[in-house]
Amino acid sequence: MSTHKFETLQLHAGQQIDPTTNSRAVPIYQTTSYGFKNAEHAADLFGLRAFGNIYTRIMNPTTDVFEQRIAALEGGVAALATGSGQAAQFLALNNILQAGDNFVTTPYLYGGTYNQFKV
Repeated sequence: MSTHKFETLQLHAGQQIDPTTNSRAVPIYQTTSYGFKNAEHAADLFGLRAFGNIYTRIMNPTTDVFEQRIAALEGGVAALATGSGQAAQFLALNNILQAGDNFVTTPYLYGGTYNQFKV
């Protein structure tokens, strides 16, 4: 899909037409949990040996389409959706900083961000 123009990627990246319904719209999966084929399948998913849905807060099909679409629009290999800006900040900084590291910020931070950085 990388050969498509930006405008096409905005609408179609990360999603295929549903083979059963031929729907073009991305479904909104309002579920919190998923079934497993058997105990081995569940163990493989939870052990990260197989790719798939385990629990909606970790991943769901709607979020997966969103992440693939953002990655395509930004020219990246992947994207990660978070539940909040604070979660995004934490993930970004947690990946580059270690305990005891210092970093510089502006003094004009949102209170929640200030408290997150204070920890």
